[in-house]
Amino acid sequence: MQIPKPSDADKDRFRAVVPENPDVVVKPMFGNLGAFVNGNMFAGLFGPMIGVKLSDADRAALEAGHQTLPFGPEGRAMGGYVGLPEAWSDNEEQTAEWVEKAFEYVATLPPKAAKPRSSKK
Repeated sequence: MQIPKPSDADKDRFRAVVPENPDVVVKPMFGNLGAFVNGNMFAGLFGPMIGVKLSDADRAALEAGHQTLPFGPEGRAMGGYVGLPEAWSDNEEQTAEWVEKAFEYVATLPPKAAKPRSSKK
């Protein structure tokens, strides 16, 4: 499976649209970046594409009015996530609006339970 690598500019653009909130954690994921709240990812970077996890209503509204993309590897898109339109790559304000909606939605979900660390023998 081919995983695209984001450029430094892609990473900077991603960080610029992630809400500044003490509950938000941005961390590397498979050479890309993910933004998390309560252990749940609400936005991710996959190569140059930003994907978000939205409520059903917000996702339907986004998909009805804009040309969205599957988010994730070709043929193995991440369920529940939608890739924001490529045309928005230069529109930080519009991208940030949808990333904020994703943050607000995912912040309402139950916190992800930490996986127990395996003991090394």
